[in-house]
Amino acid sequence: MNNRRPPELSAPLDPKLLGTKVVKVLGESLGIYSVGQLLNHFPRTYLAPGTLTGLSGVPFDEEITLIARVQSANSRWMKTRKGKLLDVVITDDDAGHLGTMHVTFFNGRSAERQLTVGTRAVFSGKTGSFRGQLTLTNPRFSLLDEDDGGMEKHLVPIPVYPASEQVSSEQIKKSIDKLLNTLAHSQLNDPVPADIARRDRLMNITQAYEVIHRPAEVEDAYRAQHRFRYQEALVLQTALARRRAEVLTEEATSRPPSPGGLRDQFDASLPFTLTSGQEQVGGELAKDLAAAHPMNRLLQGEVGSGKTLVALRAMLQVIDAGGQAALLAPTEVLAAQHHQSITRTLGPLAEGGMLGGAVDGTRVVLLTGSMSTAQRREALLAAASGDAGIVIGTHALLSENVQFFDLGLIVVDEQHRFGVEQRDALRAKAAAAPHMLVMTATPIPRTVAMTVFGDLDVSTLTELPAGRAPIATHIVGLSENPSWVDRAWARAREEIDAGRQVYVVCPKIGDSQMEPDSADALELYDGPPTNKQELTSVVELFESLRDVPALAGVRMGLLHGRLDPTEKSATMAGFNDGGISLLISTTVIEVGVDVPNATLMVIMDADRFGISQLHQLRGRIGRGGHPGTCLLVTQLEPEHPSRERLNAVASTSDGFELSQKDLELRREGDILGASQSGGRSALRFLKVIQHAGVIEKARKDAQELIDADPDLAEHPELEEALDLYLNAEKEAFLERG
Repeated sequence: MNNRRPPELSAPLDPKLLGTKVVKVLGESLGIYSVGQLLNHFPRTYLAPGTLTGLSGVPFDEEITLIARVQSANSRWMKTRKGKLLDVVITDDDAGHLGTMHVTFFNGRSAERQLTVGTRAVFSGKTGSFRGQLTLTNPRFSLLDEDDGGMEKHLVPIPVYPASEQVSSEQIKKSIDKLLNTLAHSQLNDPVPADIARRDRLMNITQAYEVIHRPAEVEDAYRAQHRFRYQEALVLQTALARRRAEVLTEEATSRPPSPGGLRDQFDASLPFTLTSGQEQVGGELAKDLAAAHPMNRLLQGEVGSGKTLVALRAMLQVIDAGGQAALLAPTEVLAAQHHQSITRTLGPLAEGGMLGGAVDGTRVVLLTGSMSTAQRREALLAAASGDAGIVIGTHALLSENVQFFDLGLIVVDEQHRFGVEQRDALRAKAAAAPHMLVMTATPIPRTVAMTVFGDLDVSTLTELPAGRAPIATHIVGLSENPSWVDRAWARAREEIDAGRQVYVVCPKIGDSQMEPDSADALELYDGPPTNKQELTSVVELFESLRDVPALAGVRMGLLHGRLDPTEKSATMAGFNDGGISLLISTTVIEVGVDVPNATLMVIMDADRFGISQLHQLRGRIGRGGHPGTCLLVTQLEPEHPSRERLNAVASTSDGFELSQKDLELRREGDILGASQSGGRSALRFLKVIQHAGVIEKARKDAQELIDADPDLAEHPELEEALDLYLNAEKEAFLERG
């Protein structure tokens, strides 16, 4: 029996136990430095010794582990260098009919002796290619000898670990085996409280590590995975519950409704009735703002559901209570649109101190990086003096010289475009903790909201205001019929002749294939390659459409993020007032742009956009009571995987249904933000789409734990797990809310 003391999960790997070289390579190639990190480097799959591995789906240029049978083995002397080359052909079935792969050994005397025809073995290595064939060169192997009873030791499932060129799956397994041997007859601190483990019949953590790495049967490994899945959910939800509790301890200035104030006057001036959803969410916001702790709420809703109106009423409530509101927008075009629409909507109420303005009115000012020095100075003075109740801006709001008289509410539009540091920079400009409202027009399934935005209260607008017309969406497949693009331009002319306006959206600005355009916050889909198709650019299309007979005499405009701000503003103004009938644009018009007379949108190379972005884009049309039409133009063949996204968008206008489909088609890491940060997702077994029940149970358990024990003094093991698994780096994806 090994008397070595079991290590703590946070302890560094022991070179005496694992070997100095192994510890070094684990850290350098896989980022594994501690006991917990090694134990949590779980197998990605298990090989059943009695089953050969299918070779048809083996990936190229990746570390693999597989079981195969030797079909042939031939050695020959090399002509250009000393020694022999052994060429082994392995197969994935006993008859050799399913698939084969070439395995090459240089001077492989041991391999030549052991890998005889008919031998079964486990092979591990990095796949490559030679003369168009998938190959393994000098792989590691171990025999599965059926003739002498040697199979007995291989009857248990063989774990296959995420590996690298520097460290193989077998080496990782040996290191984990040594570590597990030190845990024999010991018990690690378990972050899952004992009463919950008993209730759900979960194995303890030490047993779970043993079973997941050394299962007697694959079913045992699945039971261990279930236990770790719940643990992941509990740790995650406890972190979120603690954040919610911390917000409640912060002090904020109460901003209760003021009868007869600006908000009531604004409501009385509206030419329409608020939807029941807007009334309900408005009540939630009013109650939050009146509290003495900061509001921290996510407002989500369909495109055109009236989120901005709800946010404006909240801003007016804060102004009535003596405070100011800041609206942070991701682009100058959107900031200018918000300024224009809010000023227009408020009318005399936005002309405080001006001739003809309301006696108790306020001012709405815009602050962007491209403003002239004089305009900027005027806006800064209005914000600092308190004359401006509403300050709308881009990242320019975050600069050090921007000051507020009494910042009471921060509204962040399209919150996913901003990092935590940016929002915190704006928070720091308030004397007391400000209320925070973040908005998104990308509907979020409930499980994702609970997981990613779990520290926020969530309000959802599902109704569309009266007067919103339906939008018909059609796929224009140019591979099936190239002439359909001409019909698209003829359709545009029909809308223009009827007095309507048209958007044409392109995925890039100029000549380069994937030209970056941070000013537009361009989010091209990063899915499977699309046959290296030449993407349509706004600049080229703008020129070519001048020669399209169907569009002769049509007044066209060009819009993208790299235009001079003055030119950009003039173009948008021209489209707003009807002077421009057809606007050729990048995705700069994706959010917030509101031109009620626009009824047709043609999206070029639509397959290069994600589902949510396509849904956002088409939400720009049909806003004025006239039916809208969206044409998704693609050069891809009907059977191409990317056409599935287009089919989904064309089949429904339900944003929540589409967001669910979007998440199913994307990688889990993208949902949680791990790929954006360049790190691995903190979640290994918990899938936010598939495991709603686990998430809900863990959320309820976590809330009860924090309610009873806010500092987790009675649950130090759970506190330790929070530090271990959700450190600052891995917690980045939680900060998106």
